[in-house]
Amino acid sequence: MSPFVLTLMAFTALRRNKLRSGLTALGIIIGVSAVICVVAIGEGASAAVERAIANIGANLVWVEAGGVNRNGVRTGSGATKSLTLGDYEAIRAHVPLVTNVTPQADTGVQLVNGNQNWHSSVRGIGPAYVELKDWHVVRGVMFTDLDVERAANVCVLGQTIVDQLFGDQDPLGSVIRVKDQPCKVIGVLEVKGQSPTGQDQDDNLLMPYSTVMKKIKGQTWLDDIMCSAVSASVVDQAEDDIATVLRERHHIRPGADDDFNLRHPTEIAQAVKDSTTTMEALLAAVASVSLLVGGVGIMNIMLVSVTERTREIGLRMAVGAKGRQVLWQFLIEATLLSVIGGAIGVALGLIGADAIATRLQWPTRVSTNAIAIAFGFAAAIGITFGFYPAVRAARLDPIDALRIE
Repeated sequence: MSPFVLTLMAFTALRRNKLRSGLTALGIIIGVSAVICVVAIGEGASAAVERAIANIGANLVWVEAGGVNRNGVRTGSGATKSLTLGDYEAIRAHVPLVTNVTPQADTGVQLVNGNQNWHSSVRGIGPAYVELKDWHVVRGVMFTDLDVERAANVCVLGQTIVDQLFGDQDPLGSVIRVKDQPCKVIGVLEVKGQSPTGQDQDDNLLMPYSTVMKKIKGQTWLDDIMCSAVSASVVDQAEDDIATVLRERHHIRPGADDDFNLRHPTEIAQAVKDSTTTMEALLAAVASVSLLVGGVGIMNIMLVSVTERTREIGLRMAVGAKGRQVLWQFLIEATLLSVIGGAIGVALGLIGADAIATRLQWPTRVSTNAIAIAFGFAAAIGITFGFYPAVRAARLDPIDALRIE
């Protein structure tokens, strides 16, 4: 008997019990669609993190004020006041492997424009900051080194602050109050959107670091020093050179802890990506359980089918059908159930991933590998769980089968 005839007979048997066949395939449908949706969410999150890494820059180096150990009590990062403008000048002058060096002093402030107000973060930085972060001023201009020297009361706004303080009005040339300081708006940053960790990157106000240190925070030390290595391949060496310069300037004895921290933000982004990948694998594994449940359902239904069709099997074998032909017929039925369920599951998974992206605004990216793996796994489930009922049908004794009432 040809494979085509066996497949046709399998289709006929499944059509004979449409409701039962549909319910049997439901586990496969749910499993495949769940796997595709979960993997799409994970791939989308990974893609967002990759974009974040690209935005941060693979060669960014971040020096932050560190902690200290006072009588056995260790303070957290940022607790020291030893990071100074002299350190910034020393790094810029004596570490040739870095470029776009800028000090940074941050704080939270209340911003006021007329009868509108908004609490946001002010970043005191140098003009090189926008080059280092690959940010662009889309309206107006960035402040200059001369503004830094004069500690000028000028600022560049992110779009969120523009929306909150000005609405549809043009903010350029307006004067807002930053804490207790009048500040002229000279530029607006391009829209960056949310970071992979959910932070609004447009809720920032940039000012000269000298203005923030002297007039907003009233401090002489720095919170951070941001810089970028000349290339990603020399980041480690640049970090070593920076550490050497700072340890020498801070008179840190050999073997003693640093009073500063060197961070490579792409490592943080990579850690987020790794955790996202792990969570994706975990959720995909959980979703795959429904595929196994669907496989058990297929095996149960096929065993019931063998019992119901015992006389039919005995009659076929009595007129010359071979055991392997009976085996193949039942195996094809099980495989068809899983393949049809897998195809429907793929369609529903694609629809679900698109709905998640459009309705919930979660980033998704459908992977052809995920589709292929889920569909192949569904087919394998059908073959695996359908094999035992098929073997049982093939081993029936035709005489005993025909005796069953």
